[in-house]
Amino acid sequence: MVSADDWRRNGQEKYLSDAELIFTDEFQIYSDKWEHEHCEFCMEKFSEADNDLHSGYCTSDYNHWICPECFDDFKEEFRWTVSGSKFPNERNE
Repeated sequence: MVSADDWRRNGQEKYLSDAELIFTDEFQIYSDKWEHEHCEFCMEKFSEADNDLHSGYCTSDYNHWICPECFDDFKEEFRWTVSGSKFPNERNE
């Protein structure tokens, strides 16, 4: 279990508790407005760049991303479920 004073905690329980997540193993850019996302916990960067994360978990609206390490650390506490493993070709804005 992750300690209550873990540095990655920042009120995520308000919007990520009991969330249904999607796993993707290929991060894709869906907007000309941005080219990356960050893990909601540790701020690791997701992008198409070689040195960034390419796989992880996101909410169904693609607004909140979680890296595999933070997913493993917080999945029981936040009671996440994962639905499917495909990533849609288009993102609703």
